[in-house]
Amino acid sequence: TIEVLNAGGYTVHALAPRDGGRPLCCGRTFLASGLVDEAREELRRLVAAALPYVRRGVPLLGVEPSCLLTLRDEAKVVLPGGATEAVAARAFLVEEFIVAERAAGRMRLGLGRVPWRRALLHGHCHQKALGAFGPVEAVLRMIPGLEVSTLQSTCCGMGGAFGFHAEHHAISMRIGESGVLPAVRSADADTVVVADGTSCRHQIRDGAARDSVHAAVVLK
Repeated sequence: TIEVLNAGGYTVHALAPRDGGRPLCCGRTFLASGLVDEAREELRRLVAAALPYVRRGVPLLGVEPSCLLTLRDEAKVVLPGGATEAVAARAFLVEEFIVAERAAGRMRLGLGRVPWRRALLHGHCHQKALGAFGPVEAVLRMIPGLEVSTLQSTCCGMGGAFGFHAEHHAISMRIGESGVLPAVRSADADTVVVADGTSCRHQIRDGAARDSVHAAVVLK
């Protein structure tokens, strides 16, 4: 992602904690387990680190949908206030940023051809739920000669860490087999499988014995 943005003419700052301590976290993993107080503390640290940037108009970009979109949605409930609202308003998935900057005439990536003829795209549930999936299709269609096919399916079955739990494994695989996994297995060698979600990529690898990549990898 950083290489792609650099190629487009942008300087990228990696967000770091203000106290120099452990890495920042959006709190999503705590929220998924019902640990709201712990999630609130993680969000407090992240918002404090991001606020000086967003107040200067610098956008906050993310590559993992569940993390970035937590800042746009749940964060405003878990940690309400002006600081959180300011960060949420400037939080974008990298594809959203690229599409917006390109439309404004500020980004020219000069994309060339890739080794694949087709891209099979699986959307992360969080992206689809919050209307943030379209830009992923749009950036892939910017690549010359790449035919983009979007999977019309439900969740891959992983659902964050849900599918990693032994008691959920069978239902996780049934969900995957309802659409995503058979489609991935049928994709030929000229097709790159694209999935922005880390958990989605795990499910595709474990359930279909096929590697998939984030859209930023294809752009690079």
